[in-house]
Amino acid sequence: MKRESLSLSPLPPAPSIPAKDYYYNIHNTRIRDDYAWLKAENWKEVLKDPAALSREIRQCLERENAYAAEVFRGTETLQDKLVAEMRGRIKEDDSSVPAPDGPYSYFTRYREGGQHPLIGRMRRDGSAETIMLDGDKEAEGHAFFDLGGADHSPDHRLMAWSADIKGSEYFTIRVRDLDSGKDLDDVVTRTSGDVVWLGDSSGFYYVELDDNHRPVRVRRHRLGGRPEEDAVVYEEKDPGFFVKVGATQSNAFVLIEASDHETSEVWLLDRADPSAAPRLVEARTPRLQYDVEHHGNDLIILTNADGAEDFKIVTAPVAAPQRAHWRDLVPYRPGTMVLFVMALSRHLVRLEREDAKPRIVLREMASGREETIAFPEETYSLGVDPGYEFDTDVIRFRYSSLRTPNEVIDYDLRTGSRTLRKRQEVPSGHNPDDYVTRRLFATAPDGEKVPVSIVHRREVALDGSAPLLLYGYGSYGLSMSASFRTNILSLVDRGFVYAIAHIRGGTEKGWHWYLDGKRERKTNTFTDFIAAGEALVSAGYTSRGRIVAHGGSAGGMLMGAVANMAPDLFAGIIAEVPFVDVLNTMLDAELPLTPPEWPEWGNPGADEAAFRTILSYSPYDNVKPQAYPAILALAGLTDPRVTYWEPAKWVARLRATMTGGGPVVLKLNMDAGHGGAAGRFDRLEEVALAYIFALMCVEGFPS
Repeated sequence: MKRESLSLSPLPPAPSIPAKDYYYNIHNTRIRDDYAWLKAENWKEVLKDPAALSREIRQCLERENAYAAEVFRGTETLQDKLVAEMRGRIKEDDSSVPAPDGPYSYFTRYREGGQHPLIGRMRRDGSAETIMLDGDKEAEGHAFFDLGGADHSPDHRLMAWSADIKGSEYFTIRVRDLDSGKDLDDVVTRTSGDVVWLGDSSGFYYVELDDNHRPVRVRRHRLGGRPEEDAVVYEEKDPGFFVKVGATQSNAFVLIEASDHETSEVWLLDRADPSAAPRLVEARTPRLQYDVEHHGNDLIILTNADGAEDFKIVTAPVAAPQRAHWRDLVPYRPGTMVLFVMALSRHLVRLEREDAKPRIVLREMASGREETIAFPEETYSLGVDPGYEFDTDVIRFRYSSLRTPNEVIDYDLRTGSRTLRKRQEVPSGHNPDDYVTRRLFATAPDGEKVPVSIVHRREVALDGSAPLLLYGYGSYGLSMSASFRTNILSLVDRGFVYAIAHIRGGTEKGWHWYLDGKRERKTNTFTDFIAAGEALVSAGYTSRGRIVAHGGSAGGMLMGAVANMAPDLFAGIIAEVPFVDVLNTMLDAELPLTPPEWPEWGNPGADEAAFRTILSYSPYDNVKPQAYPAILALAGLTDPRVTYWEPAKWVARLRATMTGGGPVVLKLNMDAGHGGAAGRFDRLEEVALAYIFALMCVEGFPS
């Protein structure tokens, strides 16, 4: 295993962020918020143009970045080494397996040294490739560039592509003529980046964002038309619902979905009709969720209707899609969560998960006969690539584990044969037999068993001496897959154990696992994570004070909560774009995501019980005079999801309140948003910084 000793200079004094008296009253409670001034009054403008940030706030953030640079001074050589290691595991000229669609097969690849993807195609018979869009070329001259999507038209003559050049997630859509390689005059701004073409390739549907960055309208753009005159096909009036567009696998229908975190509603558009009006499937009903696919004269619907907590599959006539006509096709089975459904011409494909392990189930539509694809490893990741085609007998899926590189496999639905199309290459070398993957179950305070996925080098002694990086998320029903991650090998090869805590708030153990980690039961997420850390200590994987916790976004809220609740368990906390000012954010209905987030966290302005619950755990509001572990907060200035002032306020209050420990470091990317740097190699620099911080935490900071 690799070993390095960090030679660090004594830490400089941390900058002091001024406190300015500010109080507000709600539900007969006085709330102090001395750092509220860090939220720019013109924050909407700042998201679109970072130069609009006031001088006082900018100077404050720049002092934080200068302090972070001093904390990491002396690690530059190791940073370069880690970046080189992680880059060495990336096949720089990597390419996807071409996906067939009619006369062509479409692919994504990278050039040697390239930061951004190339989008290309070749004739299906295997002729020479054509590059339709060069991401590196489009990124030239931009400090930030994120390619949103690239969707070819049904007649294969055009491609709609989108990009964000600020990090604020406002995507601009352009249309490229694939014969000439030039973009048309059509330029549509302020979109989510998603595109669905009209069936005759004469235009496309897209989602428009409003001034609060909410996806609220579906518009239809006709090529050559003025974007400001694009027809509004659907407009969402409820600020708590977001809108997106998609299409059925059959390509017969465009799908307009309006949803929050509990309720969904779907409208159908006939893709063959350029002037189609949307037709409602089933009106929104609180906590009723459904997704729609299409097969012949029927819709295939994945839903939680009729108490199917972990979801079931029903059918309904296209001509009468309302709930009254829904009939079970795959009945509900408690404990087996159906995650995804895809309808092909002769088969139904579903991805389901039971007790945190996924499997693919294939159903022959004519006979109802089913077969299952699963794998023997204790913990692994499995997913389906939908592809473009409907009339096919081949599906493509992906498999990996924490020690097994990603494999892309084509499965013949007629014969059951498997064809390995691609195995992820690790150019610098990787032997899966050098690593061990395990799964253990931690016992939560209420007796629930929390799955934990683990990987470490085979020679690591399980005597408590190893440092450990523990990752968690636990919100929105999102599960954390035990997939292959090349970057973590830079820590694992240095003796770290890497573990993922599959805590409540996700759906690893079914929908109840999510419900038990939201709103009034949100603290289960935090106590599950702490229980996972303690179980890893008890099993000899590490020791108290040798764990570095890692999470981002809502997982960053988790980081702030566990730092308040169990600071002595952790050597350090890495919180990326951390959602730590939960109460103030959920009280501000003007922020982009607040109304749609109320089903997840509660509405503290309208509901006193929700206010009391959030106030009890909101990391910023629960900072207390105690010793804290070392904390690194990473953020982006133009982030519309977790605004820059949340981590800035949190860091300020931590420093002003804590009685020992630390350091507390804020590193703010002044040219990026929620996802950090967009280039695949630029992003490695941020990962390297986080990993060096983890090493510093377990080796000790100089006094």
